[in-house]
Amino acid sequence: MPSVILNNGVKMPILGYGTYDLSDTTKCVLDALSVGYRLLDTAQMYGNEEEVGEAVRISKVPLHELFITTKLSQNMSYKETLKSINVALKKLKLEYIDLLLIHGAYSSSKQMYKAMEELYENGILRAIGISNFTAKKYVDFVKDVKITPMINQMETHVFFMQKELRAVMKDTRLEAWSPFANGKNGYFSNLVLDRIAKKHGKNIAQIGLRYLIQNGIIAIPKTSKKSRMIENIDIFDFSLDDEDLTKISHLDTNKSLFGWY
Repeated sequence: MPSVILNNGVKMPILGYGTYDLSDTTKCVLDALSVGYRLLDTAQMYGNEEEVGEAVRISKVPLHELFITTKLSQNMSYKETLKSINVALKKLKLEYIDLLLIHGAYSSSKQMYKAMEELYENGILRAIGISNFTAKKYVDFVKDVKITPMINQMETHVFFMQKELRAVMKDTRLEAWSPFANGKNGYFSNLVLDRIAKKHGKNIAQIGLRYLIQNGIIAIPKTSKKSRMIENIDIFDFSLDDEDLTKISHLDTNKSLFGWY
């Protein structure tokens, strides 16, 4: 699995597996690991950290091969954040977390991040970051923190490529949640994507993912079907050419399809 280098030198797979709203998280994560995924994304609000940890334990994939992300999903004080991270470690059955994110731009985000910085410096967290911080919120946030976030996880897909945000995130890597736009805006029937997919002998989902990674964006697609997991990871044997990239770039509306931003 190809990786990117975060601003602290840590390697992170450029493609991962999202675990939001799965009916059988343990089985799905085991399937994902069995077909080659090594980046796993969970969160406190998903309520499945224990299942992700159990799947990792059952799989017997060495921890040094994995990259596990979880997120703090509510407003917390500095001390509450330290306690919450300890709870996450216990649920995941881990001694360290590869990447911890603040799930949203909460009023106490800077206090939460101070606790994360402390545990990062102590080696409990290998990388730290944020999620759902718009360009304005990102700029306001980073001016007051000691350690520049390694990741900002945002709604990102062919219809919303976060150009404004990417322009201000010089040292923070963008990670895409909902890389298929949750099927909105006719994603899976888009004629531009369909023509390019046929040209390369791929499907629309594979083209959308390939577009993200060729733009240096980490993607965490979610599916409960093993066959789709295999398809989604099969995007490293071809490249989109300049013509493809230009055509897809014209799909960008620069607007959220979820109304979050």
